[in-house]
Amino acid sequence: MKSIKKYIAEFIGTFVLVLFACGTAAVVGCSAENGTGYLLTALAFGLVIVAMAYSIGNISGCHINPAVSIAMLISKKMSFVDFIGYVIAQFLGATAGAAVLMALVGKESGLGANALYNGKIGISFIIEVILTFVFVLAILGVTSKASNSGVSGIVIGLTLTLVHILGISFTGTSVNPARSFGPALFVGGDALSNVWVFILAPLVGGIIAALVYKFLADEGEKE
Repeated sequence: MKSIKKYIAEFIGTFVLVLFACGTAAVVGCSAENGTGYLLTALAFGLVIVAMAYSIGNISGCHINPAVSIAMLISKKMSFVDFIGYVIAQFLGATAGAAVLMALVGKESGLGANALYNGKIGISFIIEVILTFVFVLAILGVTSKASNSGVSGIVIGLTLTLVHILGISFTGTSVNPARSFGPALFVGGDALSNVWVFILAPLVGGIIAALVYKFLADEGEKE
């Protein structure tokens, strides 16, 4: 029953992330030329994480992102069974959030879907790996000590805002496979055919972050 509650929490968190954050991108736009919309979108993603961290963080840890979950799996902070449950809940939550968003604004809005930078897979993949690496590394660091629990949600939310401020003009910033899948599923076209980039790259970034953090933490303990 406890695991089911965790999965429900992850579903709700990812649902809110897509509806409110991707929804902000769809409503106000996120082009670099439109400064206000650009920053509002970045802030929306960060603020959702803050809100959800202090809402469901004590229930599921508020991953709401398969890239975070895979890093926690590698760090041995969750079981493989829970990892599968989390990822399924996250993808279902993102899909539900995108469905509601489409009903509100229509798929013509883009639903905050990600896109390749200049139509190039390679550079888009690298960008997403780097952005996710920074985001997940911050999560692993701030959650490594129980004494940080009071501020961890704010730190993680601000870090997500940071990576969006840079990444929006390139790929729209994914760093989250579930967040990318939901909107792409309903937008279709190039967004759906290229969504594998925004599923795989964040997972790679999360794995690298977990391995790097483990190495750094182990080295710190030796000293």
